[in-house]
Amino acid sequence: MTTATEASYYKTEGAACRCLLCPHACLVANGKTGRCRARAAEGGVLYATGYGAAASLALDPIEKKPLYRFHPGSSILSYGSYGCNMGCAWCQNSSISQCPPPPDAPRLTPEELTRHARAAATGTQAYPHGNVGVAFTYNEPLVSPEFILDAAPLLHAAGLAVVLVTNAMIHEAPFADILKHTDAMNIDLKGFSEGVYERNGGSLNSVKRNIEAAAKSPGCHIEVTTLIVPGENDAQEGIRAEAEWLASIDAGIPLHITRFFPRYRSKAKEPTPIKTIESLAGIARGYLRYVYAGNIFYAGFPETK
Repeated sequence: MTTATEASYYKTEGAACRCLLCPHACLVANGKTGRCRARAAEGGVLYATGYGAAASLALDPIEKKPLYRFHPGSSILSYGSYGCNMGCAWCQNSSISQCPPPPDAPRLTPEELTRHARAAATGTQAYPHGNVGVAFTYNEPLVSPEFILDAAPLLHAAGLAVVLVTNAMIHEAPFADILKHTDAMNIDLKGFSEGVYERNGGSLNSVKRNIEAAAKSPGCHIEVTTLIVPGENDAQEGIRAEAEWLASIDAGIPLHITRFFPRYRSKAKEPTPIKTIESLAGIARGYLRYVYAGNIFYAGFPETK
């Protein structure tokens, strides 16, 4: 721990540390981690234990993020780490989001990540298709904002974009700091009821505030994704309210209505019927100009109509 990076956004309370990064405001006791598993206290100091810990590094089509209206047709280097400040029962990446960084996890410095991204941008044997930047993705990137804030200026200096795929469940001040350095983000809006968020460890109001802030930021492109989980957030009135609210901010915000497949603690559920995705996307198109149906085809499951 002594070589770990000190976290930002916290204060000391007695022998513990109060994390000020997200609405959970965890009081982290000495030797313990916060709810996100990526911030730990030792000796009255909060450390960002996820700093640079790499679970995955891969070149993806940018549409996979999904971002359909930001450099379409390009590739982006995707960096994934460990930890998340929510605990969605249907998490698609629970093997990394719901665990702390392993002791033997490879670590990247911001300089090393930038070198990988530059190599991908110029085209090499490892990255033959080129690259427009780095997407912080797969786990929840905002539980390690220190790494993003250190890497972003280096990436921009190299002419590369900074992209976040995030739940946006973060306090206003740190989000504003990160937004200054972000070129595009896809925000995962879990549903449009506080109940969905309460059951999965989040705050709808916090996410709504941050979506609005990102949409109004002149330097940041934003798209929104809602993964439709049967019995959780698949009601027509919920998507109608969500689309109407997004349109009140900007009817040009792209919305991805995405199909669920059984994962994590929701393995007993069936995949979302395609007709449900098509119906909800149709409702959203009554309010928004760009609505996309996602995950319609997946080789591992039958195509339930």
